[in-house]
Amino acid sequence: MISVRFITSNILVLGITLVGSPFIGTSSRTLANPVAKPNPVVTPANSPQSQPSQVPTDLRPLTLNTSLLSLQGGRRLINEAGTAVSAQNYDLAAKRLQDARQVFNQLSNFYQDLASSFAGVDNRVANEHRQKALDSAQLRDQATYQLALVHRAQNQPELAVPLLIQIIRSQQPGRELGQKAYQQLLELGFADTPYPRNDAPTPAVTPSK
Repeated sequence: MISVRFITSNILVLGITLVGSPFIGTSSRTLANPVAKPNPVVTPANSPQSQPSQVPTDLRPLTLNTSLLSLQGGRRLINEAGTAVSAQNYDLAAKRLQDARQVFNQLSNFYQDLASSFAGVDNRVANEHRQKALDSAQLRDQATYQLALVHRAQNQPELAVPLLIQIIRSQQPGRELGQKAYQQLLELGFADTPYPRNDAPTPAVTPSK
């Protein structure tokens, strides 16, 4: 039974407005001159009226944490899963991680499509989206690995094995996350030969797709 500590991912003015009320007195001079100028109202230096309004510089909705189809939204789901794991609420943790996997997988596919569309048209745009596709795929694999660990904690190894194999296929065995996934297969008894072996040459590592 895997421990909670082992599966937890390392997963984030009020101002007081002072309104000066000018004292308006009645005197013989005021009565004699009814068109007297009103007393000026002095705005305190720390009054909100003297401060420039704080307007968000980025009003695009998908850049906000409330959006689900974004890297921020996927990370929020992973953080919620980590909180659920700490409380040993594995059902909720599995649901959040499944949602995070789907979000990151969609993002990776969408960014890859954009990168392919801009290839040969604008390489700067193509490279930007290609990098976002790689980042999304990495986060998807991390969420997949955490989900496999949750299934182990639920004593459901048959659900963990397919996820671990997906990680190895995506990350390749030579990458750190791929090796961790294979180690899980060894511990579950699905694989028998340890990897990497001490006498094995270091494999070449290529970026995940």
